[in-house]
Amino acid sequence: MSLGNSLFNAQKKSGLSQEEVAEKLGVSRQTISKWELDETLPDIRQSKRLSVLYHLTLDELVDFDIEVKEIEAIIQKTSEETQQKINWTQMWASKYPILTQYQQQVKIEEYTNGLTQMLDQLKADYGYSQQDAFLVLKDILAKIWNGQN
Repeated sequence: MSLGNSLFNAQKKSGLSQEEVAEKLGVSRQTISKWELDETLPDIRQSKRLSVLYHLTLDELVDFDIEVKEIEAIIQKTSEETQQKINWTQMWASKYPILTQYQQQVKIEEYTNGLTQMLDQLKADYGYSQQDAFLVLKDILAKIWNGQN
């Protein structure tokens, strides 16, 4: 996504008009429009002011994705009770069918002991709860998947 699209989406999400943004930054509405159309770029000072105005970091402003922000907001607003009612495996399986297929193929018990030992080690070494140890292990696997180990 271009910086202009990021600025446009952040501006729309903020509920401010181009005129209001321009007034707050001391520039013309046309300047805001040119930034949002990628015709020109705001300088670093204006970028910082935009990030403050839109309640985003500079990194978030540059990579602003309205869909991601909306999903994040929904997750934040969803109660623990509601989250417990969701069959997450089934939900993710609609996108990744392997999640419903592997149980017939993989000898789960062969992996259970090793993973349980890793969870127990995290709990013992760092005093994590079962859930926190699981989340840490999940994050470690995600870093491996993304090549960040």
